[in-house]
Amino acid sequence: MLDRIEDNARRAAPAVDQWAVRGVVECSDMLTVRHRVAQAPIRSRDDGAMVTVVDGGGLGYAATSDTSEAGLRRAFGEAAALARAVAGHTVFDARHLPRVSACGRYASAVEQPAATLGLRERLAMLSAANDALLPDARIVDSMARLHTVDTEQLFITGDGARIAQRWSIAMPHLQATARVGQVAQTRSAAGQYGGHCQQGGLEVLERTGFHHDGARVAQEAIELAGAAPCPSGTMDLILMPDQMMLQIHESIGHPLELDRILGDERSMAGTSFVTLDMFGRYRYGSELLNVTCDPQRAGELACFAFDDDGMAAEPAHIIRAGLLLRPLGGALSLMRAQAQRADIEGVATTRACSWNRPPIDRMSNLNVEPGDSTLAGMIEGIELGVLMRTNQSWSIDDSRNKFQFGCEHGQMIRHGSLAEVVRNPNYRGISATFWRSLARVGNAATVQVLGTPNCGKGDPSQVIRVGHASPACQFSRVAVFGGAA
Repeated sequence: MLDRIEDNARRAAPAVDQWAVRGVVECSDMLTVRHRVAQAPIRSRDDGAMVTVVDGGGLGYAATSDTSEAGLRRAFGEAAALARAVAGHTVFDARHLPRVSACGRYASAVEQPAATLGLRERLAMLSAANDALLPDARIVDSMARLHTVDTEQLFITGDGARIAQRWSIAMPHLQATARVGQVAQTRSAAGQYGGHCQQGGLEVLERTGFHHDGARVAQEAIELAGAAPCPSGTMDLILMPDQMMLQIHESIGHPLELDRILGDERSMAGTSFVTLDMFGRYRYGSELLNVTCDPQRAGELACFAFDDDGMAAEPAHIIRAGLLLRPLGGALSLMRAQAQRADIEGVATTRACSWNRPPIDRMSNLNVEPGDSTLAGMIEGIELGVLMRTNQSWSIDDSRNKFQFGCEHGQMIRHGSLAEVVRNPNYRGISATFWRSLARVGNAATVQVLGTPNCGKGDPSQVIRVGHASPACQFSRVAVFGGAA
């Protein structure tokens, strides 16, 4: 299909300043066993193409599921008409966008494709994982799920670009809910939204411990249901990687997306407390904070060689030694920002959720780089604190500044040792100061590669996949509070 799109597009393309076509074919399978009952399998296929036209200084898009020559010709006509209609009425001249002529390929590394196991074998595997979540009657709900997605994409331009990329991802999930008396608590392997998501095949299940993690998840759910609520107060906080992931995502990733900073998302997902004058000058965190955008980290969920505007993607520091360096913005937003500050540097990170959406600025693989502290060393240095794991709730203001987050699992730290487990642990802060309280950063042994498959943004809405790798981190004097029973 994608080869046909290329042939049809080059025949159908009109005489305009610039044009591009991005064809996408995506197939997905989801299998779930819930409390020993296999749910109906969900299988989907989606394909189509997005046409982009620059003409007379305007920019227009048109999507079509009809990728015949006639269908693409109609889409080109619609996109060209939109481009001409807005020409002269925009804040930028789209003819100044970089011309894209690159050729390249990318494919996820896959050791064991999901299709190597038949439906019966995959359901048996999930049933075994679900059984491990049911040690006794205190577990009142349980789930084992496997979601696999294979995506092929071809990007071509009138300037000769041809970029073929293929992604295979696996998203295993384990979850158990326990009830003890009148208290119910849910525990998951890596977040109830599926944090154990990576590029690859069935080997992702081995990497994330899916086959043997059920007993731990169930036991911790039972333990939480019998635990006291988290106490409230100002204390030191250790966040494990499956909560650091959410902290990075909400209070670094979203506020640094350049279209937010420019005001484009104001009517939908909000703005940002960050302004263009902060880059190169603003102390975002303590000197221990180093954040990279790395689209090449093996296995992470949002790896790619080129973004969805055809720009080559390379690793880059976003924050180095606490200093804010660059936003997460692609070619279009960067051109607009550089009209106000010529020295702003961006990264190739425009992405679209499917063929029927235009690319917008998105975080991709956004990682906190490891430090040199051991987890044991962090714990030993705390007189009173709490260690939190696995996000279960989040709330943050429209400018991505003031926040409060809740976790599934908490454990008190008293006099340098781990103490009792507590339920419903929460903490609050302000992004602009929270990262400056970063006191210690875990070493490579504490790092986990995680992600979220459902980051929402845009108008019309786009739900996209994002990767986050992080070590455990310690923060000083954080406002901690307990949740309701």
